[in-house]
Amino acid sequence: MQIREVRQDELPILQDIERAAGQCFRDVGMPQIADDAPLPLDILGRYREAGRAWVATDTTERPVGYLIADLVDGNFHIEQVSVHPDAARRGIGRQLIDHLADHAMASGIPALTLTTFTQVPWNAPYYARCGFHTLDQSDLTPGLRAIRQREAAHGLDRWPRVCMRRTLCPPSNQTSPRARP
Repeated sequence: MQIREVRQDELPILQDIERAAGQCFRDVGMPQIADDAPLPLDILGRYREAGRAWVATDTTERPVGYLIADLVDGNFHIEQVSVHPDAARRGIGRQLIDHLADHAMASGIPALTLTTFTQVPWNAPYYARCGFHTLDQSDLTPGLRAIRQREAAHGLDRWPRVCMRRTLCPPSNQTSPRARP
């Protein structure tokens, strides 16, 4: 598997991945999420143009998962990470998140954030295993509060949701005191 930036001609494939991945929500009593339309091609194209859209590809170079991110209050906010069910449970989502984390650290961005459902196994519990922790309401930045308001207006608050954060440690360029001659 390879992770790379999304190409323009792959944007419709991202929509297909999102539709297929969304079907799992039917199994947990959330058919409205399963029926929600994927992001339009023009919006996906803006993520690609901004350099904040990546795909994980299979051995044939076809995308099987993707991640798009916004810059919110100085952090990368994962807007969407989806893996096609045929490629699920292989660590692809985690690799996409880790790729974003590496990109963020190289860019001096201190954290990743996201919003997610608390009671869906492949949402909040999964992200906790990926190093994210739940933010208290008092810890939400203005940008995260605005995202939560948009989600509520879209009806996503019918199910419990949270904001989560993964703090990133920049690579150390200093020699540790013990390693000094």
